Amino acid sequence: MSYDPDTLLDRRRLKRRLRIWQGVTLFLAFAGVLMLLQSQGQLFRGERIARVHIEGIIIRDEARSQALSSLAKDDDIRAVIVHIDSPGGSVVGGEDLYNSLRGISEHKPVAAIMGTVATSAAYMAGIAADQVWAREGTVTGSIGVILQSANITDLLERIGVEPVTIKSSELKGTPSPFEPLTKEARAATQDVIQDLYEFFVGIVIDRRPIESGAARELADGRIFSGRQAVDHGLIDAIGGEKEAVSWMVRKRDIPAELPIETIRARKTDEGFLKKLVEMSGKSLFSNALTLDGLVSLWQPAGR
Repeated sequence: MSYDPDTLLDRRRLKRRLRIWQGVTLFLAFAGVLMLLQSQGQLFRGERIARVHIEGIIIRDEARSQALSSLAKDDDIRAVIVHIDSPGGSVVGGEDLYNSLRGISEHKPVAAIMGTVATSAAYMAGIAADQVWAREGTVTGSIGVILQSANITDLLERIGVEPVTIKSSELKGTPSPFEPLTKEARAATQDVIQDLYEFFVGIVIDRRPIESGAARELADGRIFSGRQAVDHGLIDAIGGEKEAVSWMVRKRDIPAELPIETIRARKTDEGFLKKLVEMSGKSLFSNALTLDGLVSLWQPAGR
């Protein structure tokens, strides 16, 4: 097929216009992606303060540890504010979070803000910060370790069930709900509880301006209000994020105009119900404790 000269010129003009519009479309699409990334804080973020929320039952969490480790290494993160609202969790979970926050503090200031409750393992984690705030009505403290089991042998006997346990030695798998607790098993378990308690109290003595004797008097498992915690030296002051930023500006030379970016400390959310079931299992049936360790959890007594 042949075309006359005018038709060929028209086709060439049409192709040029089409290329121009394709270029404009690609440019607008690229600009739109850049604007979206910028609006979500994913591009050209620059220096900033990271905000991290620790909520619910605290257990060992590799994803959380990696996220916090990244904050320590990120030079654009000038400081970290940790909001804590948790009744505690496993001792290992509290220890893991404490070490992660101390790792950040080696490179940049860390401030902790306690919410409605920050007890047991959550208090352990909170005092890893360089400065700790709470609300007047915050419930905190509950310094201690607990292991709860149950003896259900009488119940099993009533329903005609005879538990059978074969083990290599008397103390293996104790305490167990399927056999009475012997004096030897109780003593061995108490030794473990006491050792972990000393570990917890040692952190308090190391991190808070409290003499050893006074710290041990406070570490009897009781809870404190935010105001009481300040009076006893368990935390530094009453306040929130505004006070934390002001402290960073005044004491740690952090620019006042830095934006605050919320960082997800967990990549996956297992859900509160699942974690509650896990912790209940560790609390009520102690031979499940081998999964995560003993519990440092504030449990309000029911009536």
